[in-house]
Amino acid sequence: MFTSIRRLFDQFWNKSRTVKNEPLNKVSLIVIIFIDIFILVNVFTGIEDIGQWYLQPNLVYPCHAAWQNYQTQTTAGKNFQIIQEAIATDPIEQYNLEQSFRESENGHLGQVSEVCLTYAQYHDKIQTTDNQNLIIKINQTVAQINDLEESNNTIRSQYDSTLLEKIAGQGKENSINQTPPEKAKQQLNQNIAKIASLKQEITRLEQQLLAKPESVNFLNFINQKEVWADLNQSYLNAIFWYPTIRFLFQSLFLIPLIVTALWVHSFAVKKGYGLVALISWHLLVIFLIPLILKVFEFLQFGLIFDLVFNFIEAVFGGLIFAISYLYILFIPLVGFGVIKFFQRFVFNPKGQAAKRFQKSSCVKCAKRIRPQDSHCPHCGYYQYVECLSCHALTYQHLPHCKECGAPQRQSK
Repeated sequence: MFTSIRRLFDQFWNKSRTVKNEPLNKVSLIVIIFIDIFILVNVFTGIEDIGQWYLQPNLVYPCHAAWQNYQTQTTAGKNFQIIQEAIATDPIEQYNLEQSFRESENGHLGQVSEVCLTYAQYHDKIQTTDNQNLIIKINQTVAQINDLEESNNTIRSQYDSTLLEKIAGQGKENSINQTPPEKAKQQLNQNIAKIASLKQEITRLEQQLLAKPESVNFLNFINQKEVWADLNQSYLNAIFWYPTIRFLFQSLFLIPLIVTALWVHSFAVKKGYGLVALISWHLLVIFLIPLILKVFEFLQFGLIFDLVFNFIEAVFGGLIFAISYLYILFIPLVGFGVIKFFQRFVFNPKGQAAKRFQKSSCVKCAKRIRPQDSHCPHCGYYQYVECLSCHALTYQHLPHCKECGAPQRQSK
C-alpha cells in the first residue's frame, strides 16, 4: 500500500509541474499557483453560498426557539413574560414578525413553516398602542419600586450609625446621616407600604394586559400541545436531514466542475495539448479538494454520523466513544478506496499505454515516436518488456504478449 501511495504521489507531482514531460519554469509555476489560489477561494465561496441556499431549520421554524423556551418554563409569570417580550415600546425596536419571517425566504430554497407564520400573526396583533401604554406604566411602576427599595437599603445602612450617635450624645448638626433615628423607621415603614401598593398595581396591570383578546388568542395558540408537538418533531427532522441536504447541494455544485475538468484533461492528454492538460489537471485537483473535505464533514455531522450514533447508542448504551473507533477503522478504508480509484481510472498506466501504443506515442510522455523506436527520444523511456512466457519483447503495461498472447500479469 505504501508503494502505491508513493507511486501515486510521484505521478501527481509530475502531472502538476510539467508540460509534456518538461518542468515548468519558475514564473509559470508562480502564475499557476496564483491561479490555483484564486480559483480555490472562489470554489469554497461558491459551495458555502449554495450550501446556504436551502433554508436552515432555524429559518424554516423561526418560532421554535421562543416557543420551546415558553414550554420549558415552569414559573408562574411565564404568560406575562412572553406577552411582554412581544410588545416593543421603543419605536426603533418595533417590527412586523410575520414580515421578518417571510423575508428569510428571499434568495433561498424552501418556505417558512405555516405554523410559525400563524404564530407571528398572533404575535403581531399584540403590538397595539393600548398594550404599549400598559407596558410603559408597568415599567415606570417597577422603576418606582426599585427607587424605594434603594432608599430603604440606604436608610437601613445608616440606621445603626445614627443610633450610636444618639447614644453618644452627638448633636444633629454633627451627624453624618440626614435622617434622624426616630424618623428613619417611620420612613422605612412608609416605603414598605408604598412598595406593596405598587406591586398590587403591577399585578392589576399585568392581569389587564393578559385579559386582552389578542393576548388571550396568542396564549391559547401557543398552549396547544398537539400543535407544539408537531412543530417540534418537524424541527427535529429538519435538523436531522439538513446536513445531508446541504452536502447534496454542495456536491451538485462540485461534481459538474470535476467531470468537466476530468474530460478536458483526458481530451488534452490524448491530443497532446500540454498546457491545457496541465491547467485542467490543476482545476481537477482544486475541485476535488473541497469535495473531499465536505465528504469528511458529512461523515462527521451528516446522516451517516446520526445513523452510526443511534446504532452505537442502542447497542453499547453510553459508550459513545466507540464512534471514534469506527471512524478510525472506516476512514483508512475510504482513503484506500480513493487511492484505488485514482490508480484504476486516473493514473492507470495500462489504460494509458493501450491508447498511446495505438497512436504510436510514448507510453510515458505520450509524445509521437516511430514504431521501430525502443526508447523514447523525448524522455528516454524504454517501450518494451520481456515476455514472461516466450521471452520475446512485448509492449510495456499491456495485458498480453504481442508475440505469443500469454498474459503479462507481472509486467511492470
